[in-house]
Amino acid sequence: MPHSDEVPIVAIATAPGRAGIGVVRVSGPQIDPVVAAVLGPALAARLRPRHATRARFLDAHQRVIDDGIAILYRAPHSYTGQEVLELQGHGGPLVLRMLQARCLQAGRALGARLAEPGEFTLRAFLNDRIDLAQAEAVADLIDASTEAAARSASRSLAGEFSAALAQLAEQLTQARALIEATLDFPEEDLEELGARDVRERVASLQRSVDEVMRRARLGAVLRDGLRVALVGAPNVGKSSLLNALAGQDVAIVTAHPGTTRDRIERSIDIGGLVLNVIDTAGLRATADEVEQLGIDRTLAAVGEADIVLELVDATAAPERGSPLDSIPPDSIPLASIPDWRQRIGAHAARIVVINKIDLSGELPGPNAGRLYISAKTGAGLDSLRAELLHRAGWDHAPSDEGVYLARTRHLDAIGRTQDHLREAAEHLQPAALRPELAAEELRLAGLALGEITGQVTADDVLGEIFSRFCIGK
Repeated sequence: MPHSDEVPIVAIATAPGRAGIGVVRVSGPQIDPVVAAVLGPALAARLRPRHATRARFLDAHQRVIDDGIAILYRAPHSYTGQEVLELQGHGGPLVLRMLQARCLQAGRALGARLAEPGEFTLRAFLNDRIDLAQAEAVADLIDASTEAAARSASRSLAGEFSAALAQLAEQLTQARALIEATLDFPEEDLEELGARDVRERVASLQRSVDEVMRRARLGAVLRDGLRVALVGAPNVGKSSLLNALAGQDVAIVTAHPGTTRDRIERSIDIGGLVLNVIDTAGLRATADEVEQLGIDRTLAAVGEADIVLELVDATAAPERGSPLDSIPPDSIPLASIPDWRQRIGAHAARIVVINKIDLSGELPGPNAGRLYISAKTGAGLDSLRAELLHRAGWDHAPSDEGVYLARTRHLDAIGRTQDHLREAAEHLQPAALRPELAAEELRLAGLALGEITGQVTADDVLGEIFSRFCIGK
């Protein structure tokens, strides 16, 4: 993606398809010729910045393309920090394409071209209107699938996440300055000049960064959701549970074992958190080639899952209070695939769910490390939902307030910051005092944080981030 902002860019800024209103945007360092050509010189001269003006949009032969609203934003008081013209007309696809083509034609002498995905927001970043974390929040707000995710993205766009990072960066700078001041006086004793104070500052920084990481991890879960795999023998009620959680018939349910041959995925909102629930083929020894392919995909889903719900038929489950491993192998076909639990990721959670208590007479809810439910009647499902939120760490967040809608690259940068602070703390210990190394670790910690807001960012990283945006934003 080219980063030059010396030429105007043009794009339809509303979603494809028919709508009541459609918007075409133009942004560039000097777009007055485009404004005059599309609106006519007389109206262009009367436009007041940031005021909506009714206008007729004209083609090259002064024929009317559409009748709508024109808004002109003068630099730097615009979204991109450049001159921006926004044309709001009727939302017919043909009309918008004609208007877009007219803007490109009018700006041809200026080098006007179609905008690439995310290029308006990229220009806002390059012109210091927003930082990189705020730019990503724009895409997150557009893509938000729950109210909690939308609120968190909106706060990040307003600068809440960036402000927290800026405060950490300031504290890092102060601690580093204090250390480097002592290095200018090697004849003095560092302990006398405040080594203890520096250690306390670094310890405080570690606690602050740990808290930011906790909130960011919650935000990553809020943004991306959790992958939940339903695993079990045939006919234990996996598809019924998926339907019960989704509140509709997503998967086919029959009494015939092996009905589900392939994975079925459904996104479900539970308490503001998105769970990507995967119904899988039942695990059992089989000579059926098609069913075996489904089982292979089940094992793959287990390896990808954040949470694995292992479903067991209540009529075959051990009594309450007995060890989990006491499930009779001859009554649970999962025992025929003894290594499937080894596929569970190191950081994934496993929850044993005893289903069909409507047949066994068991009471719903948690007991002895298991959850007892009936997917058919709904008994115990509230306990299951609560346990899923608990395993996600979401029950510790009384609301989405203070949660940072983080991405993988944010978590990586914060993790490296934690590592550098840990190293700095070790270099400041009295037994092995190495202040110059501690100062370097604090510098590296600051650089890692700067990657999140874009103070330290390679062009290829920008290309990767903004290429995922929609065109016109």
